[in-house]
Amino acid sequence: MTNAILPADLERALLVGRVWRENIGPAVVVVRQGQMFDITRHAPTVSALFERAGLQELLAQAQGEPLGPVAALANEAGACDGLRLLAPCDLQAVKACGVTFAVSLLERVIEERAKGDPARAADLRKEIQSRIGADLSEIRPGSDAAMQLKADLLDRGLWSQYMEVGIGPDAEVFTKSQAMSAVGHGAAVGIHPDSKWNNPEPEIVLAVNSAGVALGATLGNDVNLRDIEGRSALLLGKAKDNNASCSIGPFIRMFDQHFSIDTVRNAEVSLLIEGAEDGFELAGTSRMREISRDPLDLVKQACGPHHQYPDGFMLFLGTMFSPTKDRDAPGAGFTHHLGDRVSIGSTALGTLVNQVQRSDQLPPWTFGVRALYSNLAQRGIAFGE
Repeated sequence: MTNAILPADLERALLVGRVWRENIGPAVVVVRQGQMFDITRHAPTVSALFERAGLQELLAQAQGEPLGPVAALANEAGACDGLRLLAPCDLQAVKACGVTFAVSLLERVIEERAKGDPARAADLRKEIQSRIGADLSEIRPGSDAAMQLKADLLDRGLWSQYMEVGIGPDAEVFTKSQAMSAVGHGAAVGIHPDSKWNNPEPEIVLAVNSAGVALGATLGNDVNLRDIEGRSALLLGKAKDNNASCSIGPFIRMFDQHFSIDTVRNAEVSLLIEGAEDGFELAGTSRMREISRDPLDLVKQACGPHHQYPDGFMLFLGTMFSPTKDRDAPGAGFTHHLGDRVSIGSTALGTLVNQVQRSDQLPPWTFGVRALYSNLAQRGIAFGE
C-alpha cells in the first residue's frame, strides 16, 4: 500500500498539496520529481496559488524550502518527521455532484422508497430493476430519449426526484462541506451518530479556480448516510455535512502533458473496505467512462454567470459505487463499522486512506479561516498574493 499512496508515475507527476509542519502550521507544497517543497512564501493558500498567472511556470520553478522526498509521507498515517498531510485544498468551496452514474441513481431511488430502512433495500432493488427495464447507463441526461423515459416512468408511478437529476437536464450539485473542513489522507472520517446505514463514496474531485477552469484532480470520499437522506432529501445537509465527513487527497495532480481531463474521463477508481473488528472485506471499481455527464459539463453547471466562487471550488464528480454486499445479516446490505479502513485509489492519483469513526467522538474542527489568517500573520506571511 505504501507505494500506491502516490501516483504510479510519481517522477513525472506535478502535485500540489498541504502539510502541517510541527510548531509552524499549514504549508502549501509542490512536489516535483518526487521531491517536496514548501512554497507558502509564494502563495499562502492553495486557493491563492490557483489564481496566479503563469501557474505552471511557478510550480515548475518556485524556489521553496526543501522538505525532502514525498515518499516519506507515503504511509498509512501520511506523517513523518514533523510533517502530516492535510487535505490539499483550503479556502475553496467543497461542492459535490449526485447521481451521475446509473447504479447510484438506482440506489438513491431505493433509499427514497425504503424511507431509511435498510431491511427493505434488497426487495426494492429487484422490484425497481425489473420494472424500469431500460439500461439507464445508456440514457444521456436531457436527451429526447431521457424525456421519453421520464414520461413512461411517470405513467407507471416510478418517477423520483433522483430520476429528475439523474436523467433530466439539470445535475444535482450540492455543498458537501465548508471551506477548511475537509480532512486529508491518514485522518479519520466521521459518521453521524444517528446513522445506522451508511457507506463511503469513492470519487474523483476536480480543483477549479475562480474563472471556472479545472486545473487538476484528486480523490475524495463523500461519506454518505443512506438512512438519513433516505428519510427525506431535505435532510441532505445532515446526511452529508458533518465533522470529518469529507476527505480529499492525498495531493492535487495538476493537468499537464502527462495528465489531462481525458485521463480523468478514462480513469478507474478502486475502493477497498476492510473491517477492523469482523474481518469484513469489500472491493469494487468505478469506471469514469460510465459517468452520465461529462466532468467539464458538471463544472459548467456548478459555476458561471449564475454562480461565482471567488476562492475557487473542489467538485466531487459522483460515484457509481453503492455497496450492497451483506455484512451483518442476510438481506441487510452494507453499513460501516467503527474502525473500518477505507482505501480509494486511482493509478494516476494514488490512494486516499481513512479510518471510520463517529463524528461526535473525533477532535472538534477548530482550525478554520480565522485561525489560518492568524497563523499566517504570526509567520509574517501576507495573506494576499
